[in-house]
Amino acid sequence: MKGSRLVLVLFLSSLCAAPFQTALGQSTPSETTQSTRKITNRVVPTYPAMARTMNLVGAVKLEALVTPNGGVKSVQVVGGNPLLIQSAQSAIREWKWEKAEHETTELVEFRFHP
Repeated sequence: MKGSRLVLVLFLSSLCAAPFQTALGQSTPSETTQSTRKITNRVVPTYPAMARTMNLVGAVKLEALVTPNGGVKSVQVVGGNPLLIQSAQSAIREWKWEKAEHETTELVEFRFHP
């Protein structure tokens, strides 16, 4: 009987710990870029609620076509979990790069972890 109480207490404490960690900002995605141009404005994607509930870990790779003035013209998904792609695309559309003479293709990878 005492063993089952202990298991129950441990289980309930683990449930309480999960929301506390997310409230502390433990789940901010990180990114890696392969860029020839300097990034002037970087927006971090939000970790999707459903992915957080599932403790989903994954990466999303995107190719951004950047205009000469530094704005994002289009975004192509190279790979990643479908639950994470929308958040990564929304963030990358708000990024800005330094000005250049012509359009460039920039490869960005976001890594999501709870």
